[in-house]
Amino acid sequence: MVKDLMTQAYGAMRHNRRRTALTMLGMAWGIATVVLLLAYGAGFGRAIETIFANWGTRIIGVFPGRTSQQAGGQKAGTKIRFTFDDIDRIVNAAPLVHRITPMVAKDCVVQQDVRTYTLPINGVYPSMFKIQALNLGEGRLMDEDDELSRAPIAVIGSEAKNKLFSGQPALGQYVRIDGISYRVIGVLSPHMQEGDDSINKLIYIPFSTMSDFKDTHYLDGIWLDYEGNEYELVEHQVRAVLAQQYNFKPDDKRAIFVFNMMKQLKQFQIITAGLQVLLAFIGTLTLGIGGVGLMNIMLVSVTQRTREIGVEKALGGRRRDILFQFLAEALAITFAGGIAGIAMAYAISIGVGRLTFYSAVAKNAEAADIRLIIDPKIVFIATIILTLVGLVSGMLPAIKASRLDPIEALRYE
Repeated sequence: MVKDLMTQAYGAMRHNRRRTALTMLGMAWGIATVVLLLAYGAGFGRAIETIFANWGTRIIGVFPGRTSQQAGGQKAGTKIRFTFDDIDRIVNAAPLVHRITPMVAKDCVVQQDVRTYTLPINGVYPSMFKIQALNLGEGRLMDEDDELSRAPIAVIGSEAKNKLFSGQPALGQYVRIDGISYRVIGVLSPHMQEGDDSINKLIYIPFSTMSDFKDTHYLDGIWLDYEGNEYELVEHQVRAVLAQQYNFKPDDKRAIFVFNMMKQLKQFQIITAGLQVLLAFIGTLTLGIGGVGLMNIMLVSVTQRTREIGVEKALGGRRRDILFQFLAEALAITFAGGIAGIAMAYAISIGVGRLTFYSAVAKNAEAADIRLIIDPKIVFIATIILTLVGLVSGMLPAIKASRLDPIEALRYE
């Protein structure tokens, strides 16, 4: 039966080739729009995840501030100052913490030969590079021995290297930081850098040697990463232990500033999901225009073939046979147009390539641009939408054909 239906549908399509081709074109254009919009939504989501992955996703930065709420007899506006002991407090209070490092920062005068610049210096533990997903370009990173021995060594950012060495090799060379010589042991790969962000200008030195430039009793911040996905629990534990130590309310957002990367990522994922639903809806509406065209053409076909329908019913054709005949024809046109539309979408996605997104506002951010990659999931969703549109568009004409009175149909001129 299926073979007979497909044969009849193919014959009807061949009978009106131009009309069939135009209807298929409308369906192809609609499904191509659906696929490309879904691909854009997926590409947007991947771009957002790439931006966050550039910094590491399971990371938290904690920075001191001033209290904004009165607590424990202390007035609002009390300045919070972290000490090295807070590292142990956080580790003991938050067992999910994997790596942690104190951070002390200062802008120092850095000299190399005749070149002199004021660059940011960060005194950190070696774990900082894994916490913030800082990739090595050449040389090596700091290790525990460098920290314990107070080695005068430095790992510099890519832009710091360009400024200080102007294209010359940097490994093994010395730079003077506020008059003290430090040997360059590594150069970091270029990092995504937005606006005035100085991430690629940073020079990292062992935390133990940072006392040469600044009092390290008080910390400028603490960075950590953690295991698992309990990002809210870890933040809550960090806030609670520091609130207890410095006598402020844990919900006082200004007492300490907590940068929770996973919380930011989850917020963007909600936005991304909403965008994908919106794009799918817009694509479905566009495909619906093609569906209206298909419905119109099928209604015209029913009118033109009224006598044929009457003959079929007179010869014993059942109502459902007539319904399936016209529905099969509508679905044949739908899927033929769908295949052409998906092929068109693949061709457009390959031709377009990379769409400028984050690289428009950030340096070294080409990896976070949008790419229209059509995966099987997108094709599957588009096929479901196409099937629904084809069924809805073909059902009304098919029902009309199946309900024709055979006597009236045979009299139709």
